[in-house]
Amino acid sequence: MFKLIDIKELENKLPLPRLYEIAKKSAQIGNEILKINYNKIQKISSKGRKGDLVTNVDLEVENKIKEYLVKETPNISIHAEESGKLNKSSDLTWLIDPLDGTTNYSHGYPFFGTSIGLVYKNKPIIGAISVPYLDELYSACIGLGSFCNDTEIKVSKPNTLSDSLLVTGFSYDRFETEDNNYAEFCYLTHKTRGVRRGGAAAVDLAFVAAGKVDGYWERGLEVWDLAAGAIIVKEAGGIISDYPTGEFNLNSGRILACPPCLEDEFKKEIEKVSPFNKNLYT
Repeated sequence: MFKLIDIKELENKLPLPRLYEIAKKSAQIGNEILKINYNKIQKISSKGRKGDLVTNVDLEVENKIKEYLVKETPNISIHAEESGKLNKSSDLTWLIDPLDGTTNYSHGYPFFGTSIGLVYKNKPIIGAISVPYLDELYSACIGLGSFCNDTEIKVSKPNTLSDSLLVTGFSYDRFETEDNNYAEFCYLTHKTRGVRRGGAAAVDLAFVAAGKVDGYWERGLEVWDLAAGAIIVKEAGGIISDYPTGEFNLNSGRILACPPCLEDEFKKEIEKVSPFNKNLYT
């Protein structure tokens, strides 16, 4: 389960409406740059791990968002995917994923976005995720619900796991570790209406919140992958937990997100799956 901070505590300490608008504006900054540069990438390089890419567009988006956040919230810490931490003494931190789905974007595959999360004492309280190709902005602020553009969204209500459509992803270290979800992907494909692999964790979480998919699980993620999506799912009425069980921990890199009606069955089925033997495919 994901325990929210007491909203009254935050309302007395923070200008939540203003911070919420800043988060949405930050995601929109990314949205516009990603649209302009779509299929026009000038430089692609590897971060060192197979499949872990960075482009000139990632860097441009991150720099523009950081400039905006430093101007608007100079006393709030920033932790961005490409440039790391801008350390300040603050209980608040902006977590920036300038281009979630870089591999997709670099290939012209239209499943990507910009994710901005605000955490208070390491608990997500505000999130905004832009999905440029769909002209959608997903957002949430603690206690205020979740929205796609200006329309409130809610998680789905499937009757059983067999009625559900799931989504997952595979971490960059899947080539080296047996702690991956290949076996679960195969198993749950047979237990559900299907399992999709989108390639952008933040977008996957936004789609769970909107009821476009019924559940999501993954491991090997970073804090900027999770912060915005976690609060958006929670405010849409969903369940956020560690995976396969336990309280959600932003630093664990693991997440399971789904409607409350699916939680018990989803977790029980995942726990049935034996680890995947990577040696079969090396």
